Amino acid sequence: QGRARVLYALARLLQKHSRLFAVLETLDNGKPIRESRDVDIPLAQRHFYYHAGMAALMETELPDRVPIGVCGQIIPWNFPLLMLAWKIAPALAMGNTVVLKPAEYTPLTALLFAEICGQAGVPKGVINIVTGDGRVGEMIVAHDGIDKIAFTGSTDVGRKIRAATAGSGKALTLELGGKSPFIVFDDADLDSAVEGVVDAIWFNQGQVCCAGSRLLVQEGVANQFYAKLRARMSKLRIGNPLDKSIDMGAIVDATQLDRIRGMVDACDIGEKHAFSGDLPNQGLFYPPTLITGLSTADTLMQDEIFGPVLVSMTFRTPSEAIALANNTRYGLAASIWSENINLALGIAPKIKAGVIWINGTNMFDAAAGFGGMRESGFGREGGWDGLYAYTEAKVPAKKIKPAVAKTVSNKDVLDIDRTAKLYIGGKQARPDGGYSKPIHDARGRLVGHMPIASRKDIRNAVEAAQAAAS
Repeated sequence: QGRARVLYALARLLQKHSRLFAVLETLDNGKPIRESRDVDIPLAQRHFYYHAGMAALMETELPDRVPIGVCGQIIPWNFPLLMLAWKIAPALAMGNTVVLKPAEYTPLTALLFAEICGQAGVPKGVINIVTGDGRVGEMIVAHDGIDKIAFTGSTDVGRKIRAATAGSGKALTLELGGKSPFIVFDDADLDSAVEGVVDAIWFNQGQVCCAGSRLLVQEGVANQFYAKLRARMSKLRIGNPLDKSIDMGAIVDATQLDRIRGMVDACDIGEKHAFSGDLPNQGLFYPPTLITGLSTADTLMQDEIFGPVLVSMTFRTPSEAIALANNTRYGLAASIWSENINLALGIAPKIKAGVIWINGTNMFDAAAGFGGMRESGFGREGGWDGLYAYTEAKVPAKKIKPAVAKTVSNKDVLDIDRTAKLYIGGKQARPDGGYSKPIHDARGRLVGHMPIASRKDIRNAVEAAQAAAS
């Protein structure tokens, strides 16, 4: 109950100071004040309210789980306060302590949050905020006193963290990059889908891990849809992030702006449609851009840009749409647009992504787990899955009698030397490798031989498993 009261107090204080947090978030990140005020801050509050309720239920709903310990948390610069809430709220709800590092570009709202922790009654040492660059993050990951690492950021850094924690016994949650498909079928409400694209790729200047940055349009409506999208793109308002009437603000840092420019300028194929309106003379602004006529092998269709750049290609059939959507090393999110709900529901399970929206995008809630697969990471944040990630199984206190090993007697050992077969595709299969290994009992006596599988055996087993899964 004590943790629930503290989490509830944090939520109320975020509400009480919501305008201050929103302005500070916009000044720090460059996103429009409308997004900070209407999306980021309310959703951060929602996470603390939700987890206050879950903290009160832990003893009754999770009686066999205990806190994991000290949690090292590293958050990105695209949603500074929201990512803080995603990580701190479940960790505290389950009784853990936290060492959190905000991104070096956007530390201000995290430091303001540290100030309200004292007002909310957070005990000293439970929440610790440390700022710095990537070297500080490396020290957190490497510290022996940390039991769990939760990281949101790029796939490259996530790969390094996974390598650094290998063999350490630390629990790990990674929410990494993405190249999410936005699939528009010919029976979709095209006007609604256009608004969905605006939200999917130009929200927060496209600096969103789950941004719908790969637009897949059915061939029959492609020209019509592109025309509508270009017309809508020309109406976007870009300018001072503190102006409540603008749609897009500034890129977070000059380094990120140079990266976006470099990737787009290096692309000499496809047809580029850039925003034709005025951009501010000063500041880090990049125009909304649509690039059509690409193929799956093109760099911009495969690599995450993390900016307001939408790349697109067409498809003919639902099966081709699925193949194109899955032709990526990422798997964070996807969005399907169709008036045929049976078509959408039939396709959704076949797309390899952690989160799939139908006729919508960027829909989040504290009660729903969010996370990816493939190179988009693993683990979930939010909901029951997110809570489990901050706990471990409780070791039973009662004594258990040790098991007595049953040794094989001589009469059980066959006189004829036999090599066991492998079990592949529902039947016993003779191993292809031609190698075997002797198996002995507890007293060192030969029991039999175990075949050693070859590459061909592994390939046959994987093909059988894939066939069974399809």
